[in-house]
Amino acid sequence: DVTVITQNVDDLHEKAGSMRVVHVHGELAKARSCADENLVYPIGSKDIVWGELCDKGSQLRPHIVWFGENVMHLDTALDCFMAADKVLVVGTSLSVFPVAGLVRYAEQASEKILVSLDVDNVPWDYDFKRAKATEAVPGVVEHWLNKASTGDA
Repeated sequence: DVTVITQNVDDLHEKAGSMRVVHVHGELAKARSCADENLVYPIGSKDIVWGELCDKGSQLRPHIVWFGENVMHLDTALDCFMAADKVLVVGTSLSVFPVAGLVRYAEQASEKILVSLDVDNVPWDYDFKRAKATEAVPGVVEHWLNKASTGDA
């Protein structure tokens, strides 16, 4: 079981086939009410125009986190980190909080790998690979799948 936790607001993980994606900074393919953040509508690539209203009559806006707003689904992301047997953190500087702080909540016994080009402070219990994601991630995944197939996961 794989859960992707992403700060990206695009839908590329879903297009790549990921089934469980937690978008902590929202999704550009959705709009939401300015008055009720729980009223969310799929819009695909369509623009939101001034005067386009939700069911309750308030203006629609992009379903993304703007500066000063709370991150979405942080509790869900935290639960995923705390329950994970394996954690793969990819392509981050670990400087955008509060999401960057999630790495501290992975179980001590879990296998943790960080793949990035620009991290200054690597969490102490993570195996760090300074590399492009396209170079390092396939090998990590292959290694984990091989371990799982031999029962050594």
